[in-house]
Amino acid sequence: MGRLRDWARAIKRDIVAIWLAGRDPRVPWPVKLLALVVAGYALSPIDLIPDFIPILGYLDDVLLLPLGILLVVRLLPPDLLAEHRAAAVGILDRPVSKRGLFVIIALWLAAAAFAGWLAWRWFATR
Repeated sequence: MGRLRDWARAIKRDIVAIWLAGRDPRVPWPVKLLALVVAGYALSPIDLIPDFIPILGYLDDVLLLPLGILLVVRLLPPDLLAEHRAAAVGILDRPVSKRGLFVIIALWLAAAAFAGWLAWRWFATR
């Protein structure tokens, strides 16, 4: 189970590293394009094959995504890959603020309540 957890952490680190590499001007443009596509697909909630389809739904997550990551990792120059992996570890090690999450959710709820109040006033005067 520990090896599986380490593998998942490495995949997560590599996705962030690939995203960083896709924005680096030193990376050749074909690799940059592939890196942005793979990172965008990995971070996107929309799948090529929806997950609710039995067996095939997870096929893209289990096969296509790791193969795309492996391809980009092999195409990136080793020094740039090492640099972006180190930066990705730094990004992933940042602390998560639950207080900040609460503030953001409270602001969204307040904005939604205000929009609802404005809509209610607009419809009430008609």
